[in-house]
Amino acid sequence: MPNVTHIAVTGDTTYDVVVGHGLDSELASLIGSSTSRVALIHPATRPGDARRLATVVRSTGAEPVLIAVPDSEAAKTADVLTDCWTALGRAGFTRSDAVIGIGGGATTDLAGFVAASWLRGIRLIHVPTTLLGMVDAAVGGKTGINTSEGKNLVGAFYAPAGVLCDLDALSTLPKVDLVAGMAEIVKVGFTTDTAILDIVEADPVAALDVHSGPLRELVERAIRVKASVVSEDLREARPGGLGREVLNYGHTFAHAIELVERYTWRHGHAVSVGLAFIASLGRLSGRLSDADAARHRAVLTALGLPITYASGRFPELLDAMRIDKKSRGDLLRFVILDGIGRPGLLEGPDIALLEAAYAEVSEVSP
Repeated sequence: MPNVTHIAVTGDTTYDVVVGHGLDSELASLIGSSTSRVALIHPATRPGDARRLATVVRSTGAEPVLIAVPDSEAAKTADVLTDCWTALGRAGFTRSDAVIGIGGGATTDLAGFVAASWLRGIRLIHVPTTLLGMVDAAVGGKTGINTSEGKNLVGAFYAPAGVLCDLDALSTLPKVDLVAGMAEIVKVGFTTDTAILDIVEADPVAALDVHSGPLRELVERAIRVKASVVSEDLREARPGGLGREVLNYGHTFAHAIELVERYTWRHGHAVSVGLAFIASLGRLSGRLSDADAARHRAVLTALGLPITYASGRFPELLDAMRIDKKSRGDLLRFVILDGIGRPGLLEGPDIALLEAAYAEVSEVSP
């Protein structure tokens, strides 16, 4: 197939992330000819994608089972997970069958956990239809749901058979979701591939044009970074160094916002504020220069991403950060920068320092 990019994720299980246009034939090859049933887990608000892909499933001789779930983070609950299990059970799914996660990051997180937990693991394929899903959630083998106590606290590491990033899907994506997805792309620019920042700064408008070369390059660069990191450290268990934790830059504060807001914020918007917060924390702790901290705010603002959060919420946010997955006991840990492209760790910062960084991203009351 012309103009298709394959990016390999290696490790315990090797699979490809495929980027291009019109990838239905790639889906048929991933399903194969020995699969009897395929569950297509998709947001109820976007049934068209599931119906189109159900046609591809039928072309392989398999029976499609469409499972509609709530949109966004509302899909990542124990109740929805149980509903999916019930649907698989009633359809008679066996170990030779498959699950396809279609939609944004929340849907692929859920679908991945459904596949990982059904009969202790059946075939999984991701078809992300949002920018955030393509560059982050669907790549890397993390699956899971949220609980009232925190985000992604229940889940499993489970590699898909493949990930299909069909860029045609982005043409129908609301602008607000496209912008939100850019937060995960520029995160990688700050930590690892600084060329991403150069591309965005050169032309922020082109970076958000779904038909442009710059956007495709940004998608592929972000995926390559994540594929490389995940290949070396699938389960965040690499001894010494940051390993996969580098992908959580800005996420401790972001996940705290999501928990405090009961998951009503878009993940990308929370990550953007998290990046502004961690840049301030880096500067205040003497690790990041004023200019590099300012560059965070400038890049995010140029893309139309938020860099502030409500004032007066620090105690709630601090409690939420204490249950972050990077914490060790009562020791708070933050991925931080010692310069653009130079990630490191900050462990056990003084609470006053955290509050000062929060003050810098707090909205000023009228």
